[in-house]
Amino acid sequence: MKFWKKSAIIIFFVCLAFASLSVGVNMNVSNIGQVQEFSDKGVMGQGISAIVAEAVGNCETDSETDEGSGSLSGSAKSMEVSANAEELLNLSDIKDMAAGSILDIAALGTELSESLFYSEELNPEVQQKIMGISYQENNNISMEELRYLRILHVGFDGQTHIGELLVNQSIAEDVLEIMAELYENGYEIEKMVLVDNYGADDEQSMADNNTSAFNYREIAGSSKLSRHSLGLAIDINPLYNPCVKNSGTSISPQNAVGYADRSQQFAHKIDENDLCYKLFTEHGFTWGGNWNSLKDYQHFEK
Repeated sequence: MKFWKKSAIIIFFVCLAFASLSVGVNMNVSNIGQVQEFSDKGVMGQGISAIVAEAVGNCETDSETDEGSGSLSGSAKSMEVSANAEELLNLSDIKDMAAGSILDIAALGTELSESLFYSEELNPEVQQKIMGISYQENNNISMEELRYLRILHVGFDGQTHIGELLVNQSIAEDVLEIMAELYENGYEIEKMVLVDNYGADDEQSMADNNTSAFNYREIAGSSKLSRHSLGLAIDINPLYNPCVKNSGTSISPQNAVGYADRSQQFAHKIDENDLCYKLFTEHGFTWGGNWNSLKDYQHFEK
């Protein structure tokens, strides 16, 4: 074969090789671009490592599937990944969910769950909600001294619920740590929404077994401000842990009569063996169940 023919054949195969390489690189870049897109959108519920693995898998199988092996083509698999990503919630979606909502955490990682326990200053929406209800104009505490807490808690139904509390800024971190540990241990708290959902009526909130903290009010039956007025007290599962006065002749809430006798054993009872009691007292809180003049079994204050 003449030299010019051999040269033409060699040049042809070199061009063919470069063309194949270029196609492969473009496909890989496309798949990796998807990973970056998912990362920018804050994809949750599916670890970024899993997304990377799937994208890399697409890169490795594109050459096989495009030859008609019966599997999805690279572009079809890319569409499938995108569709799955659209079904997943991102962090802002969860933060927008109302307190009391049930959260499906089956696909959430530990780090993500921890990020859902947080404290922040009162935004305009919260300020508007509490003004004139749980918050009254006063010279004892300002809204700037309060913190809005969002947490997760296990309900009596065994599912994860989104909870909220208003507390004094000085105990915000303590409360977050306590609530995170209660959640981690599966400690059940039935409800946890702002007392404003009950018109700041403490009796109604307790009767509905709602766990709450800040409420600018006086101690029932007196003119003295409650520690709740300063955001320094929290009532946990109050229906099952009532306030008992006058040797049991006065019980709050009124529908908690069946739980006033603390010698009885029943679920959600707070005593000195209870995890809730141990955590709060470890963080320097006082338990109302240890008081002498009355017994407030739901109540922790600092």
